Formats: sequence, C-alpha cells, structure tokens
Amino acid sequence: MAETDKDDLIGIIEDTIELDKLPTLLPLMPVRDVVIFTDMLLPLFVGRDRSVRALEEAVDKGGYILLCAQKDPSVEDPSSDDIYRTGTISRVLRVLKLPDGHMKALVQGLTRAKIERYTRKRSFFRVKAELISEPEVKEIGVEVEAAMRNARDHSEKIMALRGEMTSEIRGILDSIQEPGRLADVISSNLRMKIEEAQTLLDIIDPIKRLSKVNELLLREVELSSIQAKIQSNVKDEISKNQRDYFLREQMRAIHRELGDSDDKSQEINEYKRKIKQAKMPAKAKDEAQRQLKRLEQMHPESAESTVVRTYLDWLVEMPWSRSSKGKIDIVRAKKVLDSEHYGLEKVKDRILEYLAVRRLNPKLKGAILCFVGPPGVGKTSLGRAIANAMKRKFVRISLGGIRDEAEIRGHRRTYIGAMPGRVLQGLKQCGTNNPVFMMDEIDKLGADFRGDPSSALLEALDPEQNFAFSDHYLNLPFDLSNVMFILTANITDTIPSALLDRMEVIELSGYTEEEKQIIADRFLLPRQIKENGLKKRNLSISATALTEVIRAYTSEAGLRNLERELGATCRKAARNIAEGQKGPFKITRRNLEKYLGVPRFYPEMNETENQVGLATALAWTSAGGEILYIEAILIGGKGDLIVTGQLGDVMQESARAALSYTRANLGKLGITKSVLDNSDIHIHVPAGAIPKDGPSAGIAMATALISALSGKPVNHKIAMTGEVTLRGRVLPIGGLKEKAMGALRAGIRTILIPDQNQRELTEIPVKIKRKIKFLPVKTMDDVIPLTISGIQ
Repeated sequence: MAETDKDDLIGIIEDTIELDKLPTLLPLMPVRDVVIFTDMLLPLFVGRDRSVRALEEAVDKGGYILLCAQKDPSVEDPSSDDIYRTGTISRVLRVLKLPDGHMKALVQGLTRAKIERYTRKRSFFRVKAELISEPEVKEIGVEVEAAMRNARDHSEKIMALRGEMTSEIRGILDSIQEPGRLADVISSNLRMKIEEAQTLLDIIDPIKRLSKVNELLLREVELSSIQAKIQSNVKDEISKNQRDYFLREQMRAIHRELGDSDDKSQEINEYKRKIKQAKMPAKAKDEAQRQLKRLEQMHPESAESTVVRTYLDWLVEMPWSRSSKGKIDIVRAKKVLDSEHYGLEKVKDRILEYLAVRRLNPKLKGAILCFVGPPGVGKTSLGRAIANAMKRKFVRISLGGIRDEAEIRGHRRTYIGAMPGRVLQGLKQCGTNNPVFMMDEIDKLGADFRGDPSSALLEALDPEQNFAFSDHYLNLPFDLSNVMFILTANITDTIPSALLDRMEVIELSGYTEEEKQIIADRFLLPRQIKENGLKKRNLSISATALTEVIRAYTSEAGLRNLERELGATCRKAARNIAEGQKGPFKITRRNLEKYLGVPRFYPEMNETENQVGLATALAWTSAGGEILYIEAILIGGKGDLIVTGQLGDVMQESARAALSYTRANLGKLGITKSVLDNSDIHIHVPAGAIPKDGPSAGIAMATALISALSGKPVNHKIAMTGEVTLRGRVLPIGGLKEKAMGALRAGIRTILIPDQNQRELTEIPVKIKRKIKFLPVKTMDDVIPLTISGIQ
C-alpha cells in the first residue's frame, strides 16, 4: 500500500490479541469474488454504503470485522440469505479514505467463525459469531508429511510455470509446519471458484483440508502446464513470423538495390494497373486504393491479406463501365425473333416496341418483363433470342428453391467464404453492365429465418432504385439500370404482390396443334437429328405421324415431351444404323408404334356417350389447361353432401353452393323434394391422388348434381367453366385461353363460358376459335338447357 498523509489515514491498528479473546459481536462485511482464509493479507476496495459503515464500525470498536463471501457477486445489495454463514474474523490493519468517498482497507485473516444470528441489518450488518476452533494435530505422521511435501512441490511447480517462483516463497512454504496453516496459505493463492474456496473454508479438519487442497493443486498443475505449452507455441510462432518478415524485408531491399522487383511489388503494381483500367466510379476507386494500401502493409501470407486480395479481384473485374456496343436494328431483331421462335406474336411485338423506344431514347431505364406460362413453352429460349436480337450478352440464373437473402445481396466480408450475390456474379461472368439478365422460376422463391430473397430482389429490379444497388460483399453502389431483366414463372399466384407490381407480365399460354407441327418440323426434329449423330437423309417423319405423336404421345401446353418423343425416334434410327441396317428410315402413322410403343394419351374424349351425373369441367394448372370430370351419384341417406377427390376449400364451398342452389330451385328443375331428403349426394373429382382447388368448377358441379337428382344425362360433348353463386349467377374466371387449348387437345368442340369473359375471346388465336364454339352464359338458367336435355 502506498504511503499517505495523516489526514487521509483513518486508523492503523498494530496491537496483537490472542485468538480466544477475540470479540464475538462483530460488524459483518460481505465480500465479492474472494474468500478470506486465515493468515491471508489482502487489500480491499470498499464502495457500498453498508460495507463502508461496517468498516468504520470495526475501526471504531477495536479493528475486528467478520468477512464472509457473497454467494452471487452480481447482487449489489445482498441480504442475509445471499451471504455464506462461514467466514473469517479479520483484523483491519490500515484504512485509507479515497477522494470519491470509497475506502481502501488492508486486512489480515485471523480465524474461522460462523454466524449464529444477525443483530443488526439496516445501515450495516452486525452479527453474533461463533469462533471455530481447529483440531490440533498432535503428531505429524508419514502420510501427513507426504501430503504436506506434495502440496509444497505442486505449489512450487505452479509458481514456476507462472514465472512467479522466488527463493522467498520457497522459504515461506518450507517454514510452515502445521498442515492446516499450510493448506490455508496455499488456498489463498490458488485460482478457484468461489464455491470451491468456500468448501475449503468450511472444512475444519486440517488433514482433510490439506487433502482437498492437494486435489485442487493437481488439477491446477495440469491446467498451468497446458497453458504454458500454449504460450510457448504462440511465442515460437510469433518469433518465426518475425524472423520470416525480417528476411523478406532484407530480400526486398536486395531486390531494390539490384533494380529487380519482388513478387509483392509486382502484385501491387498489377492491382494499380487494373484499378486504373477498370474505370470505376470515384467512390469505388477510393475504396479500391484504400484496400490496396492495406494490402501493402500486410504480411503476404496472412489470412487477412487473402481476404483483401479476393475483394480487390472482385472490384477490378466488375464491369463498372464496360457495355455491349451495337446499334439497334429493328428489322434485324424481327428476323432473329422469327427465325428462332414460331408464333408468340404478342411477345415479339412487345419486345420490338421496347427496342424501338430504346433506339429513340438510349437513356431509357431497363425494362422488367415477366414471362408467365406452363413449362416448355419457350420462356428461357425466348430470353436468349432477345439478347441475340439486341446484340447483348445473356445471363441466366435460376431462383427456384432459394431461401437465403444472401444469394441475392451477397454475404458480408466478415464471414468465411463470403462472396457477392448471384446478380453481381452474373454481371462479372458476362463482363458487361447491360446484359439481358434472365431470372428463372421467380414463382418458386422461398423464405425462412435467413431472410426473404423476394424482398431483396425489389432493390435489384426496381428501376427507381437499382441505379445504386448495394451488395453486402462489395458494400458499394453498382448501377443496374442498364440491365434488361426478364423473369419467368409458371404462375403468378405465389409471386409477392410488391414484386409483381414492378413487372410487366406477358403470358405465354402454349401452342396449338398446328403450331406444334410447324415448330417440330422447323426446329425440334432437325435439332434432334443433329444431336443424335444422324443426317437429314437418314430419317423422315410424315405429317400424319407427327400429328399422331402430338395427339397420342404428348399432352402438354409446351414442347418438352414432344421433343423427347422425337429424340426417342432418332435414337431408334441411330441404333438401327449402328447395327448395320441401311436407311433411310421413314416413320409413318402405321409404323409409329414400332418406335414409340403404344399410345399413352387419347385425344378423343374418354366418355363417348351422355351419362347421368357426369359433367366436364375445365381446369387451369401450371402445366396449362386440361379437362376435369365431375361425378355425382345418389346413395341412401338423409340429404348429406359427401365430397372426395382431394378438393381444396374453394372447390368444397363451390359444391355446397351448388347444392344450396339446387335445394332452392327444386320445383323449377323438376326434382321432387323426397328424392333429396332420402338420399345422400356424393361428388367425386378424379384423380383422387391429385390435389385440386379453384372456383371455376362451380357450374360443372351444379350441372352434375342436378343431373344426378333429376336422372337426366349431361351432354358429354360440352365442357364448361365458371363460378356459381347461391342465386345461380355465373361469375367470370381466369385462364380462358389455356382452358380452351386444353379442351381442344381433349377433343372438346363446345365450351360454356361466363358472359363477362367474352371480351377475352379477342386474345384467343383465330385457329382455336374456328374449331371451338364458345357459348356465353349469365346464369344457371342458361347452362341447364344447353347441358341437360329435358330441363328448361
């Protein structure tokens, strides 16, 4: 303790008192993070009000105080329950009052004592204590001597490992001959938890206490040995690194004297050249130069230098100012689109309009188009054709199943293996800042605890924001406004509304049979002939055979399965040639089964006659339009409704609405009430293993239900679509074009549609309207006479 002035010194107590004459009514001061042992000399900083008062009381009443450990050091104002019952009566040797009102005391532990009761608790603790007398060891036997020697040896070893061993400490340990006192002296210098130290204080028997100390010493020796080994290894590694650094600096100085440049200098100069060539914005250039200065000061083999190098590589390789050049030629663009895609006139017109505006206004911000349609209709290949027509690079990424926001925005550089998001990765790969950027499967984005990728896409896609898109890895604004983003989806239902609002949706509903024949003849078959190693003269498919492939072996809105079937015929021909057969091979409708097997689909309707309780509905799925059969039968019961076929909530509500409409109009429909009261109605929609939902099957359900109750058959040549209300009104539906094409593939030639959907007939190709008769209906009163004969 430093020397102080007399004014600051409250009291110095030097009298010695015999232990059996110590007072038993004492002030109590709880101490934190330490347990006081006998003969332990310790400075204490006292700041709590209760503790200051207890210390002042002790100084005034003879200098003795009971010090007990606090169970939880975090408790600022402990109660009696927060203090251990066993402590040490200590002598206050010196007290110093600090300027801030706190006190510093030097105390010495004298003897153990146990709290009998608290006599005061308000301003400070005062207790009645019971002195604990330690049993006397009359004779130190061989075992006790061995335990004491073991304790001394372990203590010296620990002190040596810490670098604290001196001859004075060794002399003190050798001079102590009482086992209990030796245990206390060693305990006061061991690094223990409060609970372990209190356990030692509670052990009264000196032999048992010494044995417990030996156990703790053994553990401390092991810990100190491992710690010393770790420190030694770290020191050796630091020394090696310092030596290597010194040698490298010498080599660098030698290279400079010889006029040569070392590897690090070459690397720095190379980065400077690349930064200059990259033509970055001012902010990005400043950051690159700052990181380059950091790299110059780093050890070339350090982990941090690798992170900085990777970051600099990304900065200099990003296309900050590199763009695809080329004058937009509308006539050429139209030829390119027509040569690579047949049909899709609406899509082509929109693309040519964009190019025309772009030619007149080069500063136009990038458009965001979203192609929506079933699989295989050419969404991705159309994006590639657009890039070709615009003479731009093409980049494609798939967003299906992505759940991590970092896939879009990138990872922060603090993470191991961090890298930019897929948007900037695509731009780096293509090498320009104005490519045609296609994002496939936007409707299949996910979201979980790692973030919402669709929200991150808002900044990347929105023309009002993406001029300064910030990736977490680069942490610099990058201009995406020159990028033409094209997104694809099968349906729009799962696309978030905020994202959908920023896109121009263009629907690709599918191809008619005639369009498929032309596409197969012009594009698909020649490509499969080439990919399977054939020549055009080796294989030919007649027009009737091609029509049969489309009708009997595929049932889709797109072209993928059609191309697979054509590929199968080419493989069979290739095998025949490889086995020595001579061509050419002509595939006709007669020998088609030899190449493709038995037909898998039947374009004509499955039901060839009118049946009671069977109506044909139209459905719109992600794979295009298709027909759906609604079955209804009567079984004995009490008028209950049974609905099966994995129907969703909306379809089940449509079934209940159809039943309610029928109940309300029994007389008009010619159905007796007794039939409905004595029968349960079972509505089933095959196939039962496929989940189904949507409102557009309402009038088909009502028709099947009325047919079953009246016993009159439904016209099987008519399909229908529309939602029904309780009053029998027919509400509009979506996907009319897709449903019409699905009906045409199934051989249906007459469709009932809601009256409000008539305006959408202009979007349906003329070839389809020539083959299908569309009958608009407003209410069920219009539907029933057209579908069920005998009911007006």
